[in-house]
Amino acid sequence: MTTVVSDTGVGALLRGWRERRRMSQLELALRADSSARHISFVETGRSRPSEEMILKLAEHLDVPVRDRNALLLAGGYAPRYAESTLDAPELETLREGIDRLLQGYDPYPALVVDGSYTVVAANRAIGLLIAGLPEHLLTPPMNVMRITLHPEGLAPRIRNLREWRGHLLAQMERQIAYARSDALRAVYEEVAAYPLPEAHPGDAEDPEPFPYFALPLQIEHDGRVLSFVSSISTFNTPMDVTVAELAIETMLPADPATVEYLRSLSG
Repeated sequence: MTTVVSDTGVGALLRGWRERRRMSQLELALRADSSARHISFVETGRSRPSEEMILKLAEHLDVPVRDRNALLLAGGYAPRYAESTLDAPELETLREGIDRLLQGYDPYPALVVDGSYTVVAANRAIGLLIAGLPEHLLTPPMNVMRITLHPEGLAPRIRNLREWRGHLLAQMERQIAYARSDALRAVYEEVAAYPLPEAHPGDAEDPEPFPYFALPLQIEHDGRVLSFVSSISTFNTPMDVTVAELAIETMLPADPATVEYLRSLSG
């Protein structure tokens, strides 16, 4: 008798994640303390995995929390991870912690985005950088990729736009490969299609050469060129889909002139 495997069955989904991670059945079996034969049976639908086995395989395949729920549903089990709204009472402590972090990082820019780069929260310094942008880019829900790369957004102010644009697009491509997100792919396709502004003389030059330790964002502000290095943090072992998809981006000043200017603004 031939078993027909649905593309949406848990076995096919697990096989898709394994192939995405470029892992053999034997390698996955060794990591999950199973056998290649059993993994093969699960993927072809000849064996129904337990809830615990699905979660174990998902962990070793580094499946995002949202997609772990989808695997459980496909296997006939209830979702394990909640998906709270950010204003839910159970996330009050999280919101307070994020607010304290953002305020504490001031006068340096910091913000929080969700899985499709929609801005969830930001500090005062972010407001300084985006001051003067058109209303249609700043009307919620604001998207940081759209604000940064749109021809009417920050793009004309970014001195190393080609490098920074390439960095951001590559970052999104990696995330799309990691997690299947239609929302993120839609944002990527939109911003990747934006035309590049015409280059201006001196755009590729650093007015004060400095030994940067990572690719800086060099952006004009009030007649100055400010330099930042971006750092992104996520929550470890999240048990909520919403929390799992949050990222905190902080902009570390990349040269002494930027430090001095931002501190002068804070009074």
